[in-house]
Amino acid sequence: PFMLGLIVSSPLFLVVILGESLPLRKMKTLRETLREKTLLNNFLEEHAYRLSNSDSKTATHPLRNYLDNCYMGNITIGTPPQEFRVIFDAGSADLWVPSISCVNEACRTHISFNYQNSSTFEKPGQPITVYYGSGIIQGFLGSDTVRIGNLGSLKQSFGLSEVEYGFDGAPFDGVLGLAFPSISSKGAIPVFDNLWSQGAFSEPVFAFYLSKSKPEGSVVMFGGVDRRFYKGELNWVPVSQPRHWLISMNHISMNGSIVACSHGCQAFVDTGTSLIYSSTDLVTNINKLLNARLEDSEEYAVSCDAVKTLPPVIFNISGIDYPVPPSSLHHQGEGIFHGGTETSSPETWILGDVFLRQYFSVFDRRNDRIGLAPAV
Repeated sequence: PFMLGLIVSSPLFLVVILGESLPLRKMKTLRETLREKTLLNNFLEEHAYRLSNSDSKTATHPLRNYLDNCYMGNITIGTPPQEFRVIFDAGSADLWVPSISCVNEACRTHISFNYQNSSTFEKPGQPITVYYGSGIIQGFLGSDTVRIGNLGSLKQSFGLSEVEYGFDGAPFDGVLGLAFPSISSKGAIPVFDNLWSQGAFSEPVFAFYLSKSKPEGSVVMFGGVDRRFYKGELNWVPVSQPRHWLISMNHISMNGSIVACSHGCQAFVDTGTSLIYSSTDLVTNINKLLNARLEDSEEYAVSCDAVKTLPPVIFNISGIDYPVPPSSLHHQGEGIFHGGTETSSPETWILGDVFLRQYFSVFDRRNDRIGLAPAV
């Protein structure tokens, strides 16, 4: 399993993360017209939930599900384009790929960026170090054209790793962070913010649909949402602080009894983390209730037969229950609840892909909120 974007540091989670042109005629946007008539706030309030209108410029990009461990998509960097597989990570804010000058083992098994072959690359900049739950990269900042499908981010800052720890054998080459710019390395503008400022989409939102078990079918979408990927209505949850995709959670229950987060807690919604994480004592309690066996000092195992009799684990967020069904309470025979966030205060959870496979998720930067609805 992978855990990207988050590194624990007492007393809080600390992230030290890291074309062509056509003649256009500028016209006043609806926003500008409404602002002139002092009607903008009323309009935004009335239209806050209309993210899935057909007039929204929504770009849908396929992701590949790698054994339910991570979800990867292809991007290109440079001119002519060089292609990379990256994780679209809501838990960090930087883009990085291996540099051609990286020589350690992790880089040998991944595609490297040769900046000497790109006519649009701008000279190397400041050194960076990016810490993740699963490893560390060190390198330098560069700038080039980055493309996600038909979306092009010009003069995009990104990291070029020269040393990598913890990424040996990873199925992806790099990471594309989608968290807030305040946690990016060296003040680099994240890809999403650069696309937003360059007018690539009409609504500053991105959304994820993560498939279950099969390699195909997962998508990340930018600029809007597609209702075909979820059932019912989106329930919106405000972000606790505009640095991370962090929300307040009411409690976690099983069989009608609260088993964790009894006085409320915080939860990172993180597409770059495979499982569900919290402090070891809380996770140990839940694993015991799930009849999980401790296989070694850290990992619990859940038998496939036991899963048939287990209740769902229910996460209550803003008064709404989000059950994770028994069939999802084990991952390749391993328990989905892992410890490792002991030094965080107050009680904090990381809701990774295990949770997000159940719920279509929308990350709304304009209103600093996350939308959740049952995935199809």
